[in-house]
Amino acid sequence: MDSESYFRFLAALVFVLSLMGGLWLVLRKLGWAGTPLLPQSQRRLKVIESLPLDARRRAVILQRDTTQHLVILGPTGETVVETAIPVPADPKSDDKTV
Repeated sequence: MDSESYFRFLAALVFVLSLMGGLWLVLRKLGWAGTPLLPQSQRRLKVIESLPLDARRRAVILQRDTTQHLVILGPTGETVVETAIPVPADPKSDDKTV
C-alpha cells in the first residue's frame, strides 16, 4: 500500500469518529445518551464507593436519599449485605483545625 492509501484510511477514520462524536453530543443534549435528565443536586440515587473483590465480584455502597446500602454484585446476581446504613457526617464540615 502506498502513502495515499494510508492517508485515505486515516482521513476516513477521523471522519467516522467525528460523526460518532457529533451524534453523541446531539443525543446527550436531547437526553437520550444515557445521562439522567435530573441535575446532579436533584438525584436521589448515588454510587458512593465501588471496590473490586476479585475478578468477578464487586462491593458497592449505594445511597438513596439519606440511607446507604452495601451490595455485592457478581455474575450470578446481587447480594444485599447491609441495609439502612446511616449517612456519615461530612468530615470536612467537622474539621475545626485552624
